[in-house]
Amino acid sequence: MIYPWQTDEWSRLQQLRGAWPHALLLHGQAGIGKLHFAQHVAQGLLCEARQADGQPCGQCAACHWFVQGNHPDYRIVLPEALAAEAGFAAAGADEKADKAADKADADDSKKTRAPSKEIRIEQVRALLDFCGVGSHRGGVRVVVLYPAEALNVAAANALLKTLEEPPAGVVFLMVSARIDRLLPTIISRCRQWPLATPAPDVAAAWLTAQDVDDARALLAEAGGAPLAALALARDDSRALRDWTLQQLAAGRDCDAFACGETLQKLPVPLVLGWLQRWMYDLLAQRTAGMPRYFPEATAALARCAAQADAGAFARFMKSVTRQRAVENHPLNARLVFEELFLGYRDLFA
Repeated sequence: MIYPWQTDEWSRLQQLRGAWPHALLLHGQAGIGKLHFAQHVAQGLLCEARQADGQPCGQCAACHWFVQGNHPDYRIVLPEALAAEAGFAAAGADEKADKAADKADADDSKKTRAPSKEIRIEQVRALLDFCGVGSHRGGVRVVVLYPAEALNVAAANALLKTLEEPPAGVVFLMVSARIDRLLPTIISRCRQWPLATPAPDVAAAWLTAQDVDDARALLAEAGGAPLAALALARDDSRALRDWTLQQLAAGRDCDAFACGETLQKLPVPLVLGWLQRWMYDLLAQRTAGMPRYFPEATAALARCAAQADAGAFARFMKSVTRQRAVENHPLNARLVFEELFLGYRDLFA
């Protein structure tokens, strides 16, 4: 089933049933359930006894195969790293793609290749074989590609050729949280379909039903995205996040070296996210008196915003943005954090 806040989106989508596009680009904020929605759309397209509103019946053979992950007319394409994290048996690349990857790695068998965070050209090429074979059940064939912005340059160009000359009976469901990172030529060949962030009351009610305490505070920190808020509630690093916010709230008394020592085992993108949201709230507090992500820290934000130097603030924000660009590189996390928190402390010099 789809999430409660997606019911209206589903009804709106039914206007396409008369002339379904060969490629649908579902885009919106991260953490609102776009992948889940795309999979439900795929199941509805493949269902052999769909309901009047287009919902899959959940009882036919096609629905059972889909739920089990072995429907012959369905493929999902994910980066290897995301597929492993999400528990998918395959990332949409079939046996041919796996063999191609194995061959590429055979030159140096002593080294273990880290799971790719990109969608590789081998995965897209594997789709050509899938698209070239007729439907096993006499209906459409469906491809879900997530996240679309993970396509590397070669894969994007290979996919573009397929989108320019779409095979008959194949529907692409492309999902993206960063549509600005897609090739304009790919966007132009898809029907864009924005998915809205749910209303705060709906999202908070859903979180409360998941036994989440402080639902509204978590929802604010997640930018209104309920699935991201749920992930925050279940994050093992929650205590370290709270400790980091205390350090940031200390302003000029922030212990940069303690931050480097304490946080060094955490992923750099995670800590950068905390820091960047705090900096956004400092700016929001100073200009509008209304923080977005950490409303419970309004007093500390007001104090720090009043003490921070505007010029130093602008320079530090540029430093954080530059660090964001290389956040996934194999850098020494401790040194990265020490430099960042020293820079933060200098705002109050």
